[in-house]
Amino acid sequence: MQCRSGIFCAERRIPRGETRLGGLAEKGFGAEQMREMQKIINAEKSDLFDVLAYVAYALPTLTREERAAGAKVRIKANFNGKQQMFLDFVLAHYVKEGVQELDQEKLTPLLRLRYHDSIADALADLGKPEEIGIVFAGFQKYLYQKAA
Repeated sequence: MQCRSGIFCAERRIPRGETRLGGLAEKGFGAEQMREMQKIINAEKSDLFDVLAYVAYALPTLTREERAAGAKVRIKANFNGKQQMFLDFVLAHYVKEGVQELDQEKLTPLLRLRYHDSIADALADLGKPEEIGIVFAGFQKYLYQKAA
């Protein structure tokens, strides 16, 4: 699948310390402006991707909950049970908090939260750190794929 925007491509490597929306902030579209845009188009529960797609292409918005529900179907088909449980946890945070929960820098805090500060338990369930990183980044494409 081709991403419409490199901003939200999960496969795109984002240098440490940068965020998915860093380039927009430099152009005057920071977090505050994006939240205001969400309010204007009545999309506070939508992903910022949807806000940008609506503004740029007049595409209908989906809520984060709708995106997560669609992704769960694909996650079930592509990840093992323990990975699915962790990704369901991540998706719940994404739905509640927003797209920033998908930033690579959130992975360790999410693991600590899910596994009650036991990284050893996370490694036992999910594998080596690099494998966990691949799972975390890899599932995100399912949030932005069109339903088959």
